[in-house]
Amino acid sequence: MATIFSKIIAGEIPSYKVAENEKFYAFLDINPLTKGHTLVVPKQEIDYIFDLSDTDLAEMHVFAKHIARAIQKAFPCKKVGEAVIGLEVPHAHIHLIPIHKESDMLFSNPKLQLSSDEFASIAESIRKNLSDENK
Repeated sequence: MATIFSKIIAGEIPSYKVAENEKFYAFLDINPLTKGHTLVVPKQEIDYIFDLSDTDLAEMHVFAKHIARAIQKAFPCKKVGEAVIGLEVPHAHIHLIPIHKESDMLFSNPKLQLSSDEFASIAESIRKNLSDENK
């Protein structure tokens, strides 16, 4: 059965896309901890990130690295934190979260409530900061 992420990748469910290539898709988390909180997912439907092939896992992290750099340019922060939890949706994914302090990464923190226009603006800000080969 297709996961919500597979449906997003297929365009069956709308998303605020940041970037994609033939193997990966990056989009804004709709329950963000901070502005710019982005998810990176493989297009391959696989539940556990460490079940990806070594090549795909490495390529996913390189893809995420480019997204993280664009996030940091769009939303100046000390770092872009990375989290892999994998319990919320049975589809491998990486959370990229702009942070100023460690507690910004706590998933128990209240989530931001943003409008559609705010999400669209955030996604556009990140896309503007991607290099051409990573859009």
